[in-house]
Amino acid sequence: MGSVSPQEPQKDMEGYYNLLQASSELESTLQQVTVPVSMQEVAGYIEKQVAYISGGRGEDSSVIITLPECSAFSDIPEEALAKVLSYLTLIPRARQPGVKFIIIVDRRLDTWTSIKTALARIAASFPGNLHLVLVLRPTSFFQRTVTDLGFRFSQEDFMLNMPVVMLSSVTDLLCYIDEKQLTSEFGGTLDYCHSDWIVLRTAIESFAVMVKDIAQMLQAFGTELAEMQLSEECNATELLLLSHTEKYRRLKDAIRSVMRDGRQLLSNLETSRKEGHSDTHWDMTQDWDTMQRLLAQLTDMEIAFDGFFDKHHLKLQQYLQLLRYEHSFQELECSLEKLRAQERKIRVTGESLAQTEQTIKELNSLEKRAQEEMSLAQVLILHGHQLATGHHYAMALIIQRCNELRHQCDILTSTLTTKRNILKQVQTLLRRLEEAQCWCDDGAYLLANQQVDKFQSKEGAQTALRDIEKFQEGAPPLLSGGADVLFLEYESVLNPYLQDHIGKAFEKHNSVRALIQSRQNCLRKLADKHVRPVQLVVPRPENPPRSKSPLFSPKHDFNSSLKFTFDLPLPGKRASRKSPNSRKIEVIHDYQTPSCLPYSVDGEDGTDHLKRHVMNELIETERIYVEELLAVLLGYRAEMDNPSLASLIPTSLCNKRDVLFGNLPEIFNFHSSVFLQDLESCQDTPEAVGACFLNRKENFHLYECYCQNKPRSESLWRQFSDCLFFQECQKKLEHKLALDSYLLKPVQRLTKYQLLLKELLKYSSGCERISELQGALAAMLDLLKSVNDSMHQIAITGYEGDLGDLGRVLMQGSFNVWISHKKGPTRVKELARFKPMQRHLFLHERALLFCKRREDHRENAEKTPSYSFKHCLKMSAVGITEKIKGDVKKFEIWYSGREEVYVIQAPTVEVKIAWLNEIRKILTNQQKLLKEELCHSAVFSEQMQLSPTLSVSKQQRASVSSEGTESGHSSPDTLSCSTQHQQNRCSWPGAPYSVDICEGLEDWNGANGLSYLSDNEGDDANHLFPGRYRAFADWQKNSSDNLIIKCGDVIQLQHEEHYGQWQVKNLSRRQEGRIPTTNLQGILGDSIKIHSTWLGDPGNRKARKLSSP
Repeated sequence: MGSVSPQEPQKDMEGYYNLLQASSELESTLQQVTVPVSMQEVAGYIEKQVAYISGGRGEDSSVIITLPECSAFSDIPEEALAKVLSYLTLIPRARQPGVKFIIIVDRRLDTWTSIKTALARIAASFPGNLHLVLVLRPTSFFQRTVTDLGFRFSQEDFMLNMPVVMLSSVTDLLCYIDEKQLTSEFGGTLDYCHSDWIVLRTAIESFAVMVKDIAQMLQAFGTELAEMQLSEECNATELLLLSHTEKYRRLKDAIRSVMRDGRQLLSNLETSRKEGHSDTHWDMTQDWDTMQRLLAQLTDMEIAFDGFFDKHHLKLQQYLQLLRYEHSFQELECSLEKLRAQERKIRVTGESLAQTEQTIKELNSLEKRAQEEMSLAQVLILHGHQLATGHHYAMALIIQRCNELRHQCDILTSTLTTKRNILKQVQTLLRRLEEAQCWCDDGAYLLANQQVDKFQSKEGAQTALRDIEKFQEGAPPLLSGGADVLFLEYESVLNPYLQDHIGKAFEKHNSVRALIQSRQNCLRKLADKHVRPVQLVVPRPENPPRSKSPLFSPKHDFNSSLKFTFDLPLPGKRASRKSPNSRKIEVIHDYQTPSCLPYSVDGEDGTDHLKRHVMNELIETERIYVEELLAVLLGYRAEMDNPSLASLIPTSLCNKRDVLFGNLPEIFNFHSSVFLQDLESCQDTPEAVGACFLNRKENFHLYECYCQNKPRSESLWRQFSDCLFFQECQKKLEHKLALDSYLLKPVQRLTKYQLLLKELLKYSSGCERISELQGALAAMLDLLKSVNDSMHQIAITGYEGDLGDLGRVLMQGSFNVWISHKKGPTRVKELARFKPMQRHLFLHERALLFCKRREDHRENAEKTPSYSFKHCLKMSAVGITEKIKGDVKKFEIWYSGREEVYVIQAPTVEVKIAWLNEIRKILTNQQKLLKEELCHSAVFSEQMQLSPTLSVSKQQRASVSSEGTESGHSSPDTLSCSTQHQQNRCSWPGAPYSVDICEGLEDWNGANGLSYLSDNEGDDANHLFPGRYRAFADWQKNSSDNLIIKCGDVIQLQHEEHYGQWQVKNLSRRQEGRIPTTNLQGILGDSIKIHSTWLGDPGNRKARKLSSP
């Protein structure tokens, strides 16, 4: 099994959400303690007692802010005063939103100017809900009088901004505020120490900042834990575990420190609260409540964080355990796989007993190592069960791993046991054969050592007979059953070596048995009659000639790979191998492919059988094809990402996988998941397979991309074919052929389809769905042609544009080409060229390319030709003439109103007809598209209706364009043309059945019968006539008309003005304006001459007017 990434633990999102909720509650409480302006920012002015909050409250629980006597009040900057007032008002507002404020301005020792300044600055800077301003006016008589007068005249101004009450003394102040809410300087009993208040506020704000920092750190650490990506490396996970533990410890220390400071601050508040009266120390009580709630929420957040971290820490520890377990599993799995590989290398050949015993020793050693590894596997299995019983989050995966290890151990044990049993059987057989061989040697030795002179007496003969019979009684049981019984007994372990040993043993036994029988017959004769003693010369013992074993007769040629024949006697028979009761088994190996198997079937049943046979072959070969593609993708392409093989891949090959394999994955996906299922659904109805090919016709265009990439792939393969990586992959896959042979499979498969479809068509005559089969075959042949054309297209060099913009390649081939230019210096040069040029033409949907074929014949050069781009003709300006006098293989392609004429000579008439048909289709399609475009034009409604005569003429010309062939026979429409129409076309020598040009190009006014201009036609060539033309140049008029003409636009000349200008409509852009005649001649170019030529006959002028809209 391959390496599998360990299963990551699920995130404890519930604990994380609890932590976020606790953090949110803590943040809301902190907002009641902290204010945007800190004590540090206003500490200097607060210490100077510019203003302070004593804790007293007025009516409606309004907070009292006191502005005591301050000689430098007017010197305080506006921004500083605004900050002080904002700070003092934010503290109560954070606790009680919408609270009202009362300001006491103590100016008993000051002047009216100071009071006025203070009131103005309060009105401009006070940020809260100001309920009342109480002013203690100066006590001196003069300043009091000035203040009364000044306030009387300014009262309306102050009252507009805030309610101001001018008080004469402290006694008046008691009318508005209870004395318990006033400090001693105002005759009240409220205990207030400004320095203590500053210390307390500083402590509270510092504590709030620390709590906020702790909360942010806890939240950030919790987010880090929740969004953490785990590594698959044990060391990295261990470091992560240690890092998290250290962070957790530091956070806990910080939390304890903050909690300690908070409890101390709470204790101080508790003491202050108890010393004072709760009714007069509202702020103290609220601070104590807030601190109490803040500490409680901080504790809750700490508890939530501890719970979240504990779960995360446990999951991380379990993940580390799983990583280590997975690592041990992979190592043990690899070891077991190596043991299985070593077990497979142990071959049971049975060449000799010594070799077999050596193999058994190797197997014993392997079993010993296997026992060690399986002991480790048992320990790992036990550890896995312990992890599972400990409620590990990956319990299912761990149990699966335990089962896999147990299964692999069982397989290894089973294979080792099976191989041991086989080796034991082979060893037993070889020992028995060796025993039989020894018995035969002993028998020959016995016969050789018997003394012949003692045979002369009856007793001597009988003694010798008894010795031989006694020796035969000790014959091994193996020899008594015969070779056939031995074959049956050891059938499961037999191989050619053992069969050879058995044959030799029984061949030797037959030879010895024949000698013994001969000796016994002789001794029996001597024992039955008395023979006169004769001195005999004991002959030198010699081995009798061995008889050839039947096993080695010609019909037992074991070297033959096609035919094996065995004669097996019936069980229990001891007859000869040639006995009539023997069974003869003949095994024939036929290596013919199914498609080559002979059939001799007749009738409809036979035809159906042949169709099913072809269909079965199509399905079976498709399955094999899919399997081979999968083997290449997994065994080569996927292995390029295998880190263990990265060292075998050259650096320059690493990033070229897509070049080497092309779009092979897409081809595999199509065949495995789509096309194979389609074919299998047609197994019982072979005639339905045509629909499969037609429905998936577009998918087969994947092969075009693959084949276009094939030259690059082959070049890359030739460069790295000796790479160790490919050799290693081929060795793993046990492929006899290299990768390049398998990369050729898609091309071979593509050609195989049309062959099988032809076979299926041959047996499907009269079938209802034969048209689908024919369509499928045509589609496959078109695909092969398209692939071939695209392979040639990618070899084009020198073309500066994008070949994809020219459309699909329809035809390509080599031709002889003559070029003729109508005017210019190139005309003389081209007229002097009598030898044709060799050009390779590529017919695209929107252009015709002329290229020169080039081949590199040097050694080690690319065998595929290349094509140098020479010229390009846009199909929108192309016309053709199908017949050229003197050569049936020639035709003309002319460009821009015969400005350029290309005489093309095809290799055969068939090629010429095929090209003309394709060009005719392109031109006809252009004509249809242009007509559709004009049908949507608003100008079309103004066109005049064609006369019946001209309409018939156009229909006839259209018939000639679409049906003209090289056969020389005219169509009925062509023969019915009027005499005038034949005269109009007579200027095309020998081309009565030509496609002159698509309607809607240069010949909008019926100039389908265009010809070369003769010399006497030049005078009328520049005359302009109303009608439609194609523009050959751009033109723009800078006037109120804003008439714009671009090359290719269709324009209509309406009438000529008296001052040398023409009224013109641009039908393509729906514009109208005037153009001078001289400019118009340059815009229209040769279309004027073509138009004038056709209008040269007065009889045609009437037709011209009728055809002009």
